[in-house]
Amino acid sequence: GNASVVDSAATQRPMDYFASNGWPDPGWPYSSEPALLTGLFAVACSQVVVILYHFLHLRSSSPLIQKGAPPSSSFWVDAAGHLAQPEGFILLGSYLAGTWMFRIMPESYYSGTGGVNFLHVFLQLVINDCLQTIMHLAEHKVSPAIYKSSHKPHHRFLNPKMFDAFNGSVTDTVCMILFPLSVTAQLVHCNVWSYMTFGAVYSSWLTLIHSEVQHPWDPLFRILGLGTASDHHVHHKCFIFNFGHLFMWWDMILGTYKSPLSVASFSKDI
Repeated sequence: GNASVVDSAATQRPMDYFASNGWPDPGWPYSSEPALLTGLFAVACSQVVVILYHFLHLRSSSPLIQKGAPPSSSFWVDAAGHLAQPEGFILLGSYLAGTWMFRIMPESYYSGTGGVNFLHVFLQLVINDCLQTIMHLAEHKVSPAIYKSSHKPHHRFLNPKMFDAFNGSVTDTVCMILFPLSVTAQLVHCNVWSYMTFGAVYSSWLTLIHSEVQHPWDPLFRILGLGTASDHHVHHKCFIFNFGHLFMWWDMILGTYKSPLSVASFSKDI
């Protein structure tokens, strides 16, 4: 089976094969260690789960966030486009592979000892979202030229659908996703399991907040100040509010938070 193939591949080369050749172990399926490829596989699996959930959820009684429905299109064509976005998962995958294989990550990331540390996962989510909010504000506020060349392509979606999540520009991805990720990695020295968990949660949450329909957990998230799809729709519709993604705490501190319940064009059922 697959396990025997992995075991065979792992035992056909010296234990220090990758280290002796100047490269960190890329992980499963090239070895039995959790590493780069294991993490990419975890993120891919989380996206499959999100897509299947969304397929079923669109057929539920959950209300649309905005009163006007977004343009109709093929679900599976949109899903394929979402996964193939060059400024999304392709650029992000290249960043993850490059930083791992060239040993740019702190050394702790190359260890699987200790399993998932949920405090480290939480710290990564909070710090990364804070940095992403700062970059988001900068793209909006520093100059019209920067906004036009970076974030404006993503703002053509006034009533976004979930599969619009990574549809923007390369500059936007570098500024708002890759830069915060790189700084967060240097600040939180976690192990590979915690990094994988963070990556799966972060990519899934960032996708889900672009949903055109409300999620079952959104009312609770709103009470806790956690980012919801309706909170993010406020940003797409009004531009000057809700710059945070996973946490609305930063907007509440800055005075830029606007409740989706106060937007006239939004459904009152959310």
